Amino acid sequence: MSADRPLDVVIFGATGFTGKYTIYEGIKLLDGLKWGVAGRNKEKLAQTLKEIGQKADKDLSETPMVIADVKDPDSLKKMAEQCRIVVNCCGPYRFFGEPVVKACIEAGTHHVDVSGEPQYMEKMQLQYNEQAQEKGVYIVSACGFDSIPADLGTVFLEKEFDGTVNSVETFLETKSTNSDGGAVLHYGTWESAIYGLAHANELRGIRNQLFQSRLPNFQPRLKDRPLLHRSKFVNDRWCLPFPGSDRSVVMRSQRYFYDNDKKRPVQMKAYITFTTLFEVLAVILVGAVFGIMTRFKLGRQLLLKYPRLFSAGFVSHEGPSEKTMQNTTFTMYFKGEGWNRDEDQLEPSDQFKVPPNKKLKVKVSGTNPGYGATCVALLLSATTILKHSDKMPSNGGVFPPGAAYYKTNLIEELCKNGFKFEVMK
Repeated sequence: MSADRPLDVVIFGATGFTGKYTIYEGIKLLDGLKWGVAGRNKEKLAQTLKEIGQKADKDLSETPMVIADVKDPDSLKKMAEQCRIVVNCCGPYRFFGEPVVKACIEAGTHHVDVSGEPQYMEKMQLQYNEQAQEKGVYIVSACGFDSIPADLGTVFLEKEFDGTVNSVETFLETKSTNSDGGAVLHYGTWESAIYGLAHANELRGIRNQLFQSRLPNFQPRLKDRPLLHRSKFVNDRWCLPFPGSDRSVVMRSQRYFYDNDKKRPVQMKAYITFTTLFEVLAVILVGAVFGIMTRFKLGRQLLLKYPRLFSAGFVSHEGPSEKTMQNTTFTMYFKGEGWNRDEDQLEPSDQFKVPPNKKLKVKVSGTNPGYGATCVALLLSATTILKHSDKMPSNGGVFPPGAAYYKTNLIEELCKNGFKFEVMK
C-alpha cells in the first residue's frame, strides 16, 4: 500500500447516525492523521461537518469530502484509493457492506466496520480472506459495541487467567439514569436485526464452507442455562440468552487461535441481564412478536414501517437523544473457568484428566455503548491497523477483532478512552 496517499482515513457513510458520531470522536482520536469523509451527497456531507463542528467547537470546513455511492463500484474504488483505511459506517452491511470490502481489497486499502450481522461477516471471511491476504490488507468487522467488549474481554480474561481456560460466560448489563424516556436504538440497528433474523438460515451453509472440519468435542461441555434464570454472579439479576452476534464473533476468534496458534479454544455463552421480571417479560413479548414477523414479507414490512410500535418505544428513526446516550452505561461481566498450569497439554485437542479447578471473573465497562463507545472502538480499531500492523496476524486477511488485535495494544488504547477492563475480586 502506498504511504503517500492523500488521506490516512476516510469515514464512509458519514452523514448517517453512526457516521456523525464517528466524525465527532474522530476529531480527537484521529488527531495527527489526515482524514476525510465520504458519502453520496456533497451538500449533506458539508452540512454534517458544519453540524459536528458546531457541536465540538471545531472548524471542520476544510475537511476533505469524497463522493462515493455503494451502487457505483468505480466511485468506491476511487474513494478507497485515496486513503490507507476506510472506516465503514454504512449499513445494513448485508446490503451495502460487500461492495465496499471488494473495493478496498482491489485498492489495497484496509477496512473496518461495526457490523453485528453474522451472515455478512462470515461471508466476507469465506469469500475474501485469501484475496485480502494476497493484497496485504486487513478487513475487520464487529469493531463496535458489543462485540469489541465481548471478543477483547475474552482475550483479556485469557491473558489474566494464568492457566488454560475451558469456558467463558458473559453477562451484559446496561443502566440508564436521567434519560428522557425516548428510544434507545436507531432505526438502522433495527433494520439490520430484521434482515439478519429473516435470513438466519443462510448461516449453516456459509459455516459449512468456512469451517470444513469440526472442532474436537472438548470436555467438560459448557451447558446452556435455562431460557430465563437468575444469576448470583450478577447480583441475582434476571438473565436471557443474548440475541446478538457476540458468540459467533468470539467463536470465530477462538477458531482462528485453534487453527493457527494451536491453542485450545474457549467455549462461550452470552447472556443479557435485567433488573425486574417486568422488563424480562416485556423483552420476551417483543422478541416473540419480532421473531414471528421476520419470517414473512408482510411482517418485515410492518416492522420496518412502525419500528417504535413493534419495539415498544425502544427504536425510532431519530435514534436515542443526546441525554439518553450520555446517561447510559454498560458493564459486561465475564465468568471464566479452567485449569491451573499443572498439567502439560501436548496438543490443543488433548483432554484434561481432572475437572476445572480455577475461576476468574473480569468485567468490561463504559458509557454510551450504542454510539459513543462504538465509535471510539471503531476508530481505535482503525488506527491500530495503521500504527501496529506488524503485531497483527499474517500479512492481512478477514478477521474478527479478537483474532486481529490480540497481540496489539488496542485494549490499552480503549482504556485511555473511556473503557475499563478489570479483574474482579
